[in-house]
Amino acid sequence: MGKPRPYSRMGRQGQTGLGRAVVGPMAEGQGRAWASLAPTGGELDLGGDGGGTVKINAERQGRAWASLAPTGGGGLGRRWRWVAFGERRELPAIGTRGVPRWSTMAQIGQRDVLIIKYENQSGFYLDGGDLGEILLPGRYRTPGMLPGTTVDVFVYRDSRDRLIATTEVPHAMVNEFAYLRVVSVERGLGAFLDWGLDKDLLLPIREFPSLVTPGDWIVVWIHLDRRSDRIVASGRTNRHVDLTEADYKRGDAVKLLISRITPLGYDAIINHKHSGLIYTDDSAEPLGVGQSLDGFVLRMRPDGKVDLTLHQAGRERIAPLTEKILKALGEAEGKLPLHDRSDPAEIQREFGVSKKAFKQAIGQLFRERRIMIESTGIRLVSVE
Repeated sequence: MGKPRPYSRMGRQGQTGLGRAVVGPMAEGQGRAWASLAPTGGELDLGGDGGGTVKINAERQGRAWASLAPTGGGGLGRRWRWVAFGERRELPAIGTRGVPRWSTMAQIGQRDVLIIKYENQSGFYLDGGDLGEILLPGRYRTPGMLPGTTVDVFVYRDSRDRLIATTEVPHAMVNEFAYLRVVSVERGLGAFLDWGLDKDLLLPIREFPSLVTPGDWIVVWIHLDRRSDRIVASGRTNRHVDLTEADYKRGDAVKLLISRITPLGYDAIINHKHSGLIYTDDSAEPLGVGQSLDGFVLRMRPDGKVDLTLHQAGRERIAPLTEKILKALGEAEGKLPLHDRSDPAEIQREFGVSKKAFKQAIGQLFRERRIMIESTGIRLVSVE
């Protein structure tokens, strides 16, 4: 295996000691990583995770090899680390909308933390690894941006098919589902969707779920088109849901996106991957297509489908509601005109929960002898 590609060129002639140094997780079989530093060499104390000290021997052009443990040294095999002037910080390596990836190579359609190579009148040019240099236009400049520092960006292709970086964050990344508004429709081409960037997202006409018009909102799957290498959307979401058996268990917390209303309830996309069903009577109020919410796995059915609920199971779900009921009783001089036979709409207005959940909560409080359930409502048990 050849040498890993240089991770950075942050070393400068004339500096003493290490100067600025970057050690990347390049432990590719040989247990080595590439470091950029001043020509005098030196040592890096990674600390923690069994990192210890990394010795760096200077070579020509201000670059050097750093021998690390086979896993990357200092935890580098598990987390990406940036070391500069003896300081370091950890960045998560999860490519989600809220969390950037720390990477030596940019990926189209994801957030990445990339190194600024140089600046000119157009803006900053970033090291995109195998994708080459990527322009971050000057309008995204902030005071802390300098050659050799890093910046959190999203990479995509502009209307001229050039790779461009932006510090703006789109509503969703590649390989995610989203609920987006149709901005315009171009005959013979498709629709354009507002996804939070200056350049709207193309929904090709072949990927229409049905007839769409400007102003419509639709659930789409965002992906990288293999032919054009551009980011596009698909409204045929059923094609992109993972049909392999889901590895969930009862009570697992999940992120949901309502994709369709059915006679049984609401189809929901689970964690941007699988599909599940929320039954109509599980929700105290109607849900809408495109609504994002937290939920829980209710059961895994024998046919591999997933039943979902919006309520935590058992005591975890009831505990917050019992406290809410006790607080309401305290503010109402110890009595409330609600009980286990009250109208569900009254319970919903007062506590925002279903009648089933309310009955479970007051039943729990009754068993704990903290309230009495009477024909006219519930009351606090007085403490002598």
